[in-house]
Amino acid sequence: MRKKNKKVTEKNLTIVGHLTELRKRLVYSSVVLVATVLICYNYAENIVKHIIDIGPHINFVFIAPAELLMSYIKISIIGGLVVSAPFLALQIWMFVSPGLKKNEKRTIAVSLFVGGFFFIIGVVFSYLVVMPTMLQFFMGFQIEEIREMISFSNYLSFVINTLLSFGLIFELPIVMVIMTRFHILKVEFLKKNRKFAILIIFVVAAILTPPDVVSQILLGLPMVLLFEVGIILSSIVEKGEKRKSKKEEKNKKEEKNEIEPSDE
Repeated sequence: MRKKNKKVTEKNLTIVGHLTELRKRLVYSSVVLVATVLICYNYAENIVKHIIDIGPHINFVFIAPAELLMSYIKISIIGGLVVSAPFLALQIWMFVSPGLKKNEKRTIAVSLFVGGFFFIIGVVFSYLVVMPTMLQFFMGFQIEEIREMISFSNYLSFVINTLLSFGLIFELPIVMVIMTRFHILKVEFLKKNRKFAILIIFVVAAILTPPDVVSQILLGLPMVLLFEVGIILSSIVEKGEKRKSKKEEKNKKEEKNEIEPSDE
């Protein structure tokens, strides 16, 4: 009875410890997130100027009294999340990592680092290449009889959605590598179904982008390239796993051979 009560007490202490640690990480994350949001709000006007300068000269308007203020707040929140993302990821890692195995820690840590790098590349590529091209294309339909009066909040949503879409899409190779690493996907399957994958990619591109061919191509072609990069990286991971398993089998056989003579 005492042993049973002791086990229950230890279990309760463990739960309390986890909850205390979770509360600690949430407090740290909240403080840093609020601080970064406030800092980004202080620079919201400068950020707006950079967003406006992405494409050709456009006359923006706001059609509601609080529209510009809400746009500033939206920029501040998203900017705060982006700036504080490394710290937030670190807090999540510090909470989760004690319960992970050594190889799991290594896989997740590398995936987070490389995934963040690919996300930044996707956003930068979208900002420098895709957005200016798309805006130039759209504004090319302007005629003398129709003057553009674009709502800034609509433009901001368009920019944010495009940047985030490309950032997430550039995570494709990392997702493929992780799924290969945990034996969910095989490289042979990816190569065999390449044609279907490309078809799905362009369908996704059509859903995520405005209904024009240029936007779909600008999103679809990088996705195809990323898919091929994912196959190459997955092949490297799969070969490494095979070499590792062969080495482990070889070591087991050697240990078995060493034990057998001694038993005789």
